Amino acid sequence: MYVICNALNKQTLIQEIRSKQSFLCTGLDSQIEKLPLGLERNGQGLMTFNRDIIDATKAHSVAYKINTAFYEQYGKSGWEWMEQTLNYLPSNTFKIADAKRGDIGNTSSMYAKAFFETLCFDAITVSPYMGEDSLRPFLEFNDKWVICLALTSNVGHADFQLDEYRGKKLYERVIDSVCKWGTEENLMFVVGATRFDSFKEIRKIIPNHFLLVPGVGAQGGDLEAISLYGSNQEIGLLVNSSRSILYASSGKDYAASAEAEAEKMALQMAKLMSKMPQQ
Repeated sequence: MYVICNALNKQTLIQEIRSKQSFLCTGLDSQIEKLPLGLERNGQGLMTFNRDIIDATKAHSVAYKINTAFYEQYGKSGWEWMEQTLNYLPSNTFKIADAKRGDIGNTSSMYAKAFFETLCFDAITVSPYMGEDSLRPFLEFNDKWVICLALTSNVGHADFQLDEYRGKKLYERVIDSVCKWGTEENLMFVVGATRFDSFKEIRKIIPNHFLLVPGVGAQGGDLEAISLYGSNQEIGLLVNSSRSILYASSGKDYAASAEAEAEKMALQMAKLMSKMPQQ
């Protein structure tokens, strides 16, 4: 059964960022095994935890990123918990499926329908390795977003992404090519927070696209450096934090601690936004 999804376009996202004075994306990579004290370690406990985290962070978060693997690991029940979590998110927040899909055209079409029609995600992360026909089905949806892997922050990123060919690194060629398939209205790129030294060069290639930036918080990304080199006149950033917010406390004060961590990041973002160029 399909549901009616309210589209969240670029201008709505920008307005939400300016209204909240925050470009925080909270990652809901929740695990039953890591639930704090006071919660049963089962599906009911997981849903209580997710709802409490959302309630605690929604004043400061403009986006939420659900890593589908953290739910798929639990089978059919996990998929249902993911859907319930998605449906609980505030309608004015940007909803990202961190699924890293990308396959031959007809398979990608099914993935796109799953996440954009059956579910109500605004965006999905994709891998560009199989080329244009693997991304095209996602790009054909109105007011939906493709978030393409570009330069990641994991240890293995250097195995391929930094390889040079004819004067360009692989991730630069990916950005160049994918930009020809989509627009600034439906295409973002993943750039890891620990790669802040590359943001300046990336902005020369894509000055106006939004960037999804994981790796702040537990992975040690520098928010100030990211803002300095990665922002544009429309802010152009969604900075994700997962573990540092979700597991700010392992005790019964987990929700209050998550709220405090999200507020701390949002306050820092507000200060940084005051120094950014305004359109």
